Amino acid sequence: MNSRFKYFVVSTSTCLVLFVLAGAVRGRSTSPDDTYRHLAVYTEVLSRIKSDYVEEPDLKSVTLGAVNGLLESIDPYASYLNADQYQKYLKSKGEQKPSVGLVLSKKFGYVGIVDSIPGSPAAKAGLTTGDVIESIDGVATRDMPLAFADILLEGEAGSTVEIGILRARKPEPTKIKLIREMIHYPAVEAKMAHDGVGVITVNSLAGGEVQQVAAKVADLQKQGAKKLVLDLRDCATGSPEQGIALANLFLDKGLITYTQGQKDPRKDFDAQSGQAIWHDGLVVITDRGTADGAEVAAAALEDNKRAEIVGERTYGDAAVRKAIKMDDGAAVILSVAKYYSPNNKAIQDTGVTPTVAMLETQAADLDQENGAPETTQQPKSAEDKLLEKAIDVALHGNHEVAKGLTNGTNGNNGTVLTPLNVPEPEQH
Repeated sequence: MNSRFKYFVVSTSTCLVLFVLAGAVRGRSTSPDDTYRHLAVYTEVLSRIKSDYVEEPDLKSVTLGAVNGLLESIDPYASYLNADQYQKYLKSKGEQKPSVGLVLSKKFGYVGIVDSIPGSPAAKAGLTTGDVIESIDGVATRDMPLAFADILLEGEAGSTVEIGILRARKPEPTKIKLIREMIHYPAVEAKMAHDGVGVITVNSLAGGEVQQVAAKVADLQKQGAKKLVLDLRDCATGSPEQGIALANLFLDKGLITYTQGQKDPRKDFDAQSGQAIWHDGLVVITDRGTADGAEVAAAALEDNKRAEIVGERTYGDAAVRKAIKMDDGAAVILSVAKYYSPNNKAIQDTGVTPTVAMLETQAADLDQENGAPETTQQPKSAEDKLLEKAIDVALHGNHEVAKGLTNGTNGNNGTVLTPLNVPEPEQH
């Protein structure tokens, strides 16, 4: 089937369905007759294309593309799995298998990268937030169910998988071969910086990292830490529940988050008294690779005025997802409720906006002769300007930052702080 035609039908289908959704959003009084009228438009357009288009369309492929386009338009983490794919999904669910260490969402109809797990094959290859996977072992990811893409990236330890990566400045995909391995989430790291500031780096919340954070806080206190910087950059793995537990280490009281959905009544998660272990100054660092549980924690600490957030706006991913089986054995994986910040913002929709906005220093392009892609992922090093700014905020508060914004620099290292010009996170 002509790809241009398929793209046209998918786009048209998505737009029509959005009209239906818009009617529902304007008021739940939308009548069933009104909904069916919109769907009738879609049916008529499809009928006209089938009868009048220059060639006979493959309606099965068109319908599948339209379904995936619909799901992506409302939920970048949704998936439609046919019966066979759903069975494979059920078998792999809950099992940790060798993979390449990518966190995925849908983007422009393809599979997009939320982030790569530090130390994983994907991270070593320079894959990072905003990259788009065009193919996996020669199979195009356009209209590929998100959950199925995860399955394709898994395999035997030591086996290879070739993925095609699309980037804005390169019209053709870059082919990269990765070797699958068991993914090990990095342990929490801690160090004393200077002037009584301790730094804790959390790259994942997928395991027992919250307990590790608590232990590192205790160690830093023994070393004389008076202020704390919590580095959550590239922390994209870990459930919202882990984010709630992390936030509770720094909050004695107050609302941490709540969930709510069309059929799910609001459920509040409040800080548990006696769980907080740190009551002094706190600064959190975020970037575009901060997602899911880490975002829940950052939003709670920001909205409760417990911490300054320094860095970039986060990715936007925190929801309750559910697999809904259909009559033919297929299934739809949907977000049935979203996590909200204490200030009533849906984290999946808005991410977390820092109180001190600052772009990470752009990394130098990798040597193209070795086939590695260019990357914007910046290693945390001695030249880490974002960490330096976070330490400065921890020591001196936000008044100097405000002065720096007025002058166009931060008054310390000349880095321009431009909250109004910080780019939106990659749409996904």
